[in-house]
Amino acid sequence: MTIISLKELAVGDTGKIVGFDKTGTPYRKRLLAMGLTPGTEFKVTRFAPMGDPIEIKLRGFSLTLRKDEAAILVIEKL
Repeated sequence: MTIISLKELAVGDTGKIVGFDKTGTPYRKRLLAMGLTPGTEFKVTRFAPMGDPIEIKLRGFSLTLRKDEAAILVIEKL
């Protein structure tokens, strides 16, 4: 299992959420409420021109995350 950050994926790549970085406590509850729970698979659909925000598709909807929110996600590339 290779653990990477969301910014290391390219458009079209898929991944699975493994957990959250310990430094991201302020965002953890917000991300969980948005459906980003461990074990959830997603697909990267877009990056903004400057790299912020990032759009992913999961559970049938698209979700846009800022860099600081995306940075606390611990993911596995599928």
